[in-house]
Amino acid sequence: MASLGSYIRSAARATFSAYKSLPIRWRLAGGSAALTFVILASFASIVGVLTTRQVRGQFNDEVRSAADQLQQGLNGKLHYNGLNLNCKSTTVHLNDYATAEHAQIRIFDHDELLCTQDQVRLKGAKAPFDTRLFKTPPDVNVGSFTSDGYRVAVRSLAIQPIDNDAELLYARPLSDVDHTLARVQFFLVLGVVGGTILALLAGLATAQRATRPIVELTLAAREIERTRDPSLHIPHPEASDEIAELASTLEGMLGALDASRGETEAMLDRQREFVADASHELRTPLTSVLANLELLTEELSGEQAETAEAALRSTRRMRRLVGDLLLLARADAKRVQPHWPTDLADVLTEAAAELGPVADDHELIIDANHAVVAGARDDLHRLVLNLLENAVRHTPSGTNVRASTSARDGEAVLVVEDDGPGIPPELGRRVFERFVRSGRDGGRGSGLGLAIVSAVAESHDGSVALEQPADGTGTRFVIRIPLDRSAEVVQPHGANGTNGTNGTNGAGDADERAVAAQTSTTTGSTIGRRRRRS
Repeated sequence: MASLGSYIRSAARATFSAYKSLPIRWRLAGGSAALTFVILASFASIVGVLTTRQVRGQFNDEVRSAADQLQQGLNGKLHYNGLNLNCKSTTVHLNDYATAEHAQIRIFDHDELLCTQDQVRLKGAKAPFDTRLFKTPPDVNVGSFTSDGYRVAVRSLAIQPIDNDAELLYARPLSDVDHTLARVQFFLVLGVVGGTILALLAGLATAQRATRPIVELTLAAREIERTRDPSLHIPHPEASDEIAELASTLEGMLGALDASRGETEAMLDRQREFVADASHELRTPLTSVLANLELLTEELSGEQAETAEAALRSTRRMRRLVGDLLLLARADAKRVQPHWPTDLADVLTEAAAELGPVADDHELIIDANHAVVAGARDDLHRLVLNLLENAVRHTPSGTNVRASTSARDGEAVLVVEDDGPGIPPELGRRVFERFVRSGRDGGRGSGLGLAIVSAVAESHDGSVALEQPADGTGTRFVIRIPLDRSAEVVQPHGANGTNGTNGTNGAGDADERAVAAQTSTTTGSTIGRRRRRS
């Protein structure tokens, strides 16, 4: 019993869980259809029971009435001469009600069958005599009963001479009333099923109409989600109901969120302006401190000189960090630096030369080809230098670092790649976020290098992507920036690279471009020495 109860509870929980998982319009329509089914089924059951009783009672009354009328019509009019009964010669006038089709009539004298309906002339059609039925007298002399699918009425019949009595048996088949009841039950069941289906369809239509304002609210919410604009209009239903109250509540909530977002953006804008202004103001005192520390390191000696060198290194790192923060703050504050035609080949050569003194243990392979873009030269220099520094800092000694510029399909393409261990996949998705570090530099980095690369690329309408190298090892960064079509294109020159000039960098820049054009594979120290000689 406990097991059966547990099974019933589990089935009930599963049914309720499945019901809750249905859409609300189906639950509303299903509830309406179920209620309609219960009402119609109850009504049909009551009507069926009452109709059955009424039809069967009326049928029994008809059988009894017909038997009584037949008894009255034949009583005293039949003569028995000891051998035969004058059934054929007696005319009996009965109404149509008494001459139902398929009726069976028998007249018995004790154990002897005297005549059948074939021998009694009744008004209307008569059922043929069925020799298989009622061959013997009934067990009762007067009354009604059911036998062999017939409703039978037995009456006592007086025949001449007076002292002789016979038994009149009048029977009508129950199949007629059964067929009638079957049709009634069929129409009742059809009405219940049809009413339930109509209730389900009507419930679905009503539920869909009732939930239409909710659908409109959902579409509006999706549009707000897509555009991220909480100021969009929320549709209000015409009726003042719960849905209208929900729409008003959502509109009020979105208005509050919009106001809060506006306040937050205003606060962030003020913070960005402050960071940009503070970073800009810090550059002047830092430059003064650096100049003084450089003088001190030249004049001091011994332990004092080492202390001054340590302070100088820290100050340089601070200046670099302030410069990074200033660049990111300008990008956040949408402060765009003036853009001029700039050759990425020159920028790559300068950055490689600047990195030379700290890249002694790495092999730098530079392929600088002419690619002029409209940009801020200092920002582009920072972009290239950050990529090269990352490649040198995060790879072991002896690693090859390759950098190239080219012009393809209306874009200037800068590629920096190395043969190092690469970037872990879980870090690759966040590598351009701020303050994200891999830990391979011993904690020396600030985590802003690649964020600056991304910000500079976006400020030049370009893009940066971390791609998989062809051999599957190492790291490959690709920068794409639209070419400056308005700039004068200088024909390339040199043996291994095609470097153009813009005529604004002086003799030093020309020498550096010459160095880059004359050698495409060199060590960092070589690039540094050549830059110092120039």
